[in-house]
Amino acid sequence: MEDKQILSEIIKLTNEEDRLYAKENLSEGDIKSLKKINVELDQCWDYLNQRRALRKAGKNPDKASLRPPGVVENYEQ
Repeated sequence: MEDKQILSEIIKLTNEEDRLYAKENLSEGDIKSLKKINVELDQCWDYLNQRRALRKAGKNPDKASLRPPGVVENYEQ
């Protein structure tokens, strides 16, 4: 996946997150969706950061990998 595709996914996820947070009352389903979105955002940002770091080090950014949720959950940005 190219950086532009990752950024596009991040934008899509943040738009959905914003839409859910704009609701007055969140259902249990909304809360579950938000948790899922947060994990997916953590994965996307981690993946993008790996690609950037590899590129900066003069290595192939395609060697980056999407890490599992348990590894990236609750990363600080």
